[in-house]
Amino acid sequence: MFDVIAIGELLIDFLPEGMTENGLSLFSSNPGGAPANVLAMLSKLGAKTAFIGKVGKDGFGQFLKTTLDNMGIDTSNLLMSPEKMTTLAFVHLDKKGDRSFSFYRKHCADVSLDVTELNKELLSSCRFLHFGGVSLTDEPSRTATLEAARIAKESGAIVSYDPNYRPALWNSEQEACHEMLKAIGYADLVKVSEEELLLLTGCEDFSLGADKLLKEGPSVIFVTCGEKGSHVFTKSCHASHGGYRVKAVDTTGAGDTFVGTILWQLKNKSLEEIRQISIVEWEKILAFSNAAGAIVTTKKGAIPAMPEGDMINTFIKQAFSDK
Repeated sequence: MFDVIAIGELLIDFLPEGMTENGLSLFSSNPGGAPANVLAMLSKLGAKTAFIGKVGKDGFGQFLKTTLDNMGIDTSNLLMSPEKMTTLAFVHLDKKGDRSFSFYRKHCADVSLDVTELNKELLSSCRFLHFGGVSLTDEPSRTATLEAARIAKESGAIVSYDPNYRPALWNSEQEACHEMLKAIGYADLVKVSEEELLLLTGCEDFSLGADKLLKEGPSVIFVTCGEKGSHVFTKSCHASHGGYRVKAVDTTGAGDTFVGTILWQLKNKSLEEIRQISIVEWEKILAFSNAAGAIVTTKKGAIPAMPEGDMINTFIKQAFSDK
């Protein structure tokens, strides 16, 4: 049995790498895609993981498959399309390391995953299933993703969801909100950024916004706030951690790293046990996950920057001693 299976996009992130002598921009190709990033962090910590998705049968697709294989992520359900190309994303960084994206994704492989291509036996044999909002932006991947969540949940898995709002991939904000909110009904654990919480609920107050999302069906809502840390809300408690101050170079993958470390800490618990976690235990869980996310921001790229467990613990001890 796999600890965590993720379904969704697997793509190339092109990161800025300075200029040529003629003043032209240079980019490096990095493995990316939020669900794959989550699995990469889990695999770094020793979890048994598998990926479901589709890439092009091209050089980029082969590079991505090899990357996951080298991470120990099962790729037997990663399909390679001879007709569709692998999705590309160009990352633009501001002076603080915050990023924006330009996608080359029209008619690409990841959104062509069809419900008939799902391995139902695999989906029925995992502890957790994770999916994100990017695979909901188009058909047939939208239907395939939600069907995968339904199958896994009916088979007893805990379902994790990150809306991961990317405006450029949606036809309109209204469509995005409708589809992202619809998907929350399939999830037990939901991670949103503070901007996504406002978008989906209209609430600036985290408690009010989280309460709205909890009423849609999930048991746990995580709200991430960048360098300000994170919050967790259940029907019985609210816990938070203030985060860590670091010199951010590239924030790509920080949220995915957070999710991966959260799932790693919860992977041996039942949903009922997760519902009963105390405020003190949640604070420890958030502290570990915030530390992993902070470390990732200090280097370029998502998967290449992900830390081992010992590095995370050392970082926390150092941060504590510096206070």
